Amino acid sequence: MKHKTCVSIAETTPNKVKQVLKNALKKSDFVEVRFDFLKREQIPQTLELIKKDLNRIVCTLRPKTEGGKFSGNEKERMSIIKLIAEYNPFLLDVEFNMLKKNPQLTEYLKSTKTELLVSWHDFKKTPKATELKKKITQMSKFSNNIKIVSTAKTTDDAIRMLELYSKKGKNNLISFAMGDIGRISRILCLYLGSPYTYVSLGKAVAPGQFSVDEVKKIASLK
Repeated sequence: MKHKTCVSIAETTPNKVKQVLKNALKKSDFVEVRFDFLKREQIPQTLELIKKDLNRIVCTLRPKTEGGKFSGNEKERMSIIKLIAEYNPFLLDVEFNMLKKNPQLTEYLKSTKTELLVSWHDFKKTPKATELKKKITQMSKFSNNIKIVSTAKTTDDAIRMLELYSKKGKNNLISFAMGDIGRISRILCLYLGSPYTYVSLGKAVAPGQFSVDEVKKIASLK
């Protein structure tokens, strides 16, 4: 089985996104473009520059409250998410909390037929197993593409995130733990059914992230 990767890129200008994307697509199956690192007015231009490759791109516009860089209000973020949806990317990452609070947005996104990746992050801890399973059930009402990520303080935390693969049902689940202690879960998730794991081209974009070259070396070990 070939283990798939998704390179996260977090560039600050449209041309830089296009340039780095070209290199990332040569090395990885998919690329996550972090639109929250761009200025709001640069996003439409960036979408136009990369639209031919959007069938391999996960689009993310993460707000500061969810560990991202987007500093505008939720109304502005919603309008940008709607714009991205019209380009029909491979996946559009939208936070569970946002979908839950905005049924009109959920309906609009359904109408575009864009594949959603419903995401939820805990940057401080790893919740109990019962809470995590409940979260997956709630998230699956919006999409069967689910990303649920916690922060590991102990090895048990990382194991708990990996145990979710046995409870995923028909969902396409991406589940791992961030941080140094959870780092290995970013690799092990591939062996448990994750469609891909997030990697960097060099410097990590998220805590504990491996580079694409590191993951390829590890996955090729017999």
